[in-house]
Amino acid sequence: MTETRALPAPIALAGAASIGAMTAIQARVNGVLGARIDDGIIAGLISFSVGLVVLIVITATAPRSRASVARLWRGVRSRSIPAWMLLGGACGALTVSTQGVTAGVLGVSLFTVGVVAGQTMNGLVLDRIGFGPSGVVAVTPGRVLGGALALVAVGISLSGDVLARTPLWLLLLPLAAGIGIAWQVATNGRLARQIQSPMTATLMSFITGTLVLCVAAGISILVRGMPAALPSEPWLYVGGLLGFVYILLGAVIVAHTGVLLLGLGAVLGQLVTSVVIDLLWPTTAGPALWQLVTMVLVAVASVVVAVPWRRKR
Repeated sequence: MTETRALPAPIALAGAASIGAMTAIQARVNGVLGARIDDGIIAGLISFSVGLVVLIVITATAPRSRASVARLWRGVRSRSIPAWMLLGGACGALTVSTQGVTAGVLGVSLFTVGVVAGQTMNGLVLDRIGFGPSGVVAVTPGRVLGGALALVAVGISLSGDVLARTPLWLLLLPLAAGIGIAWQVATNGRLARQIQSPMTATLMSFITGTLVLCVAAGISILVRGMPAALPSEPWLYVGGLLGFVYILLGAVIVAHTGVLLLGLGAVLGQLVTSVVIDLLWPTTAGPALWQLVTMVLVAVASVVVAVPWRRKR
């Protein structure tokens, strides 16, 4: 297997920030879709299904992608690729379902900081045990401080009367999604390195996530009944396309950054984008303006102190 050439830290960080920006936009799109049809799980299934269709078309028309699918199949049959490595999409299913259930109520900023907390805590753990494709990543003082500042941003978001206006379970769902995102990124990165194809690792993630969401949607329909009629606006269905792009990008970048640094870069992109979205399109349960500005400043500081700006000799 050929050695992957390391990306410079600023380029890898810019890619991570773009992942966060797309995640924030996807959260609002899926949140609005979930509110329109009154079913966040069905909204997540629609989002994943759109991304899966796009990936199937790309894979079917690209010879290199077809060859990597064959490598994946051989690895699964020979058990050289363990079953857990195929399950990253299950956490993606949790993420889009959580977006559909909570983002339309909390606002993207408040949703994002819950995800931040989960990503930060799990990113530190996964890097320390060497779960990601980059192996064991040293838990330096800068990384610890960056994670701590990210959690400070979460505390700021929950100050004031946010907790009084919002049920606790709505705030815990984004936290669970953030924990899952960190594991998903590391798992997809491991699979991408094993089969030498981030595209096919992303396809596998979407297949797993779609299957999980099909089961969850079936249960939701049995319990709650059919969702409302699907809206006609095309922009409500682009969440799956955004998910395809940022999951693919994450599978590529995580090998260069480690799980925590990728998460912190994504935090920066998520918070800045979510603040812009919430300022232009506010929700009833979202944080106040001073909280939005302070969260962004603290998040920027968390990334600055965690990035290894000096080159390794």
